[in-house]
Amino acid sequence: MPSTDQTTLIDSLRGGLIVSCQAYPGEPMRTPDTMARVALAAEAGGAVALRCQGLADISAIRGQVSVPVIGLWKVGDSGVVITPTLRHARACHSAGADIVALDATGRTRPDGRSFTEIAKAMHDQGAVVMADCGSLADADQAVEAGVALLSTTLAGYSGDRPHTSGPDLELLSEICAAHPGVPVVAEGRVRSPQEAAAALDAGAWSVAVGTAITHPTSITAGFRQALVSRS
Repeated sequence: MPSTDQTTLIDSLRGGLIVSCQAYPGEPMRTPDTMARVALAAEAGGAVALRCQGLADISAIRGQVSVPVIGLWKVGDSGVVITPTLRHARACHSAGADIVALDATGRTRPDGRSFTEIAKAMHDQGAVVMADCGSLADADQAVEAGVALLSTTLAGYSGDRPHTSGPDLELLSEICAAHPGVPVVAEGRVRSPQEAAAALDAGAWSVAVGTAITHPTSITAGFRQALVSRS
């Protein structure tokens, strides 16, 4: 049974926009101070929570904003990348993450633990866990493990489902129907306000948007491509 504090935290996300503030390695914006400023700007625009990557960014953002921080730690570029081990999860929690995001797939992890083992260990530590899912089976095991939040972050990336051009609303609907009592965050390829609204209509508790808001390189490239294609 969730605590009162956890219930209040999850309720604060309902119907709202979560903004993912992340920069890729080697990019000009890849500094904790820059990400904290991006997070502050997103909060000023009405974000109900911020999702961020890496201990330095989690700490910097947590120290600046008043809304909840969803923390994760990306390691590598294939397999289980999002908070792959219990050590990474505990470090995110210690850095100040109000919610710790974990890869919820059944793929092998570097420390040999399963998602369920890591999630339960984090629960014992008092952490709130978000399960980043790529399939309905992922969501099923995450609910069995007692997570507070599900998300569609890995839809199209874990090999279980095709990579859709926009958000995987079909998977979102399936998860919401299968687990009506568990909040589900729509995340992944939400590129417009209209797609965000469609995700809420499909049953999402809240919607997470990253690249379309906080990644100027991709946004610029999209505009440039639209112009180049006309020449």
